[in-house]
Amino acid sequence: MKQPWNRHTYVQLFKNLSNDQLAEPMKAYMKHHFPFLGIKSPARTEALRNYFSTHDIPEKPELLEEVWNIYQLPEREYQYVAIALLSKKLKTLFVDDLGFIEKLITEKSWWDSVDSIAPTIVGDIVKRDRKSGEKIMLQWSDSDNMWLNRAAILHQLKYKKDTDEKVLIEIIIKHKNSNEFFIQKAIGWVLREYAKTNPVFVQQFVASHELKPLSKREALKHLK
Repeated sequence: MKQPWNRHTYVQLFKNLSNDQLAEPMKAYMKHHFPFLGIKSPARTEALRNYFSTHDIPEKPELLEEVWNIYQLPEREYQYVAIALLSKKLKTLFVDDLGFIEKLITEKSWWDSVDSIAPTIVGDIVKRDRKSGEKIMLQWSDSDNMWLNRAAILHQLKYKKDTDEKVLIEIIIKHKNSNEFFIQKAIGWVLREYAKTNPVFVQQFVASHELKPLSKREALKHLK
């Protein structure tokens, strides 16, 4: 029988795994935006797997409240925990929950959290309700928040043959002249990934649109 979910037990679990020597280079790698406990990804993944297997995961709305509370903890590893917890209940998330997910994207924003949320959590929600979800993605692409723009660009990253090329083009064209590194990189990344499914489309799109050099280089990286 599983134990009740208890935030204090896994917070203590992670504190017990902390390593100050590892925390400093991890913090430096993230440009000193966040403090770290110093737990490497394999150890964190194993600890979470064990905890999830022995504890009941809360249901909505308690789930969202718990995710938000975890996300507010200062050390970066806890944002990863919150995203992992939300991912465990992916099928219970719907378009109406994108407002909550927007809060996660715009809070403690950096590429690592956004890239963990956009292609998987956001992408799954939108794929299950394309009409309503894509409307919100277009709103995110119009936002003044660069991280919401990146999330909108990347939400179809794993769609393969289910990619809506019209939406992909519309969002990319809005941002193709951006000077933001993370936007240029996202455009190149999503095109490079879609090139595995439809290389002709990507080649033709790149040839007919003037992309930033970084975006173009990334998009064509594995194409002859």
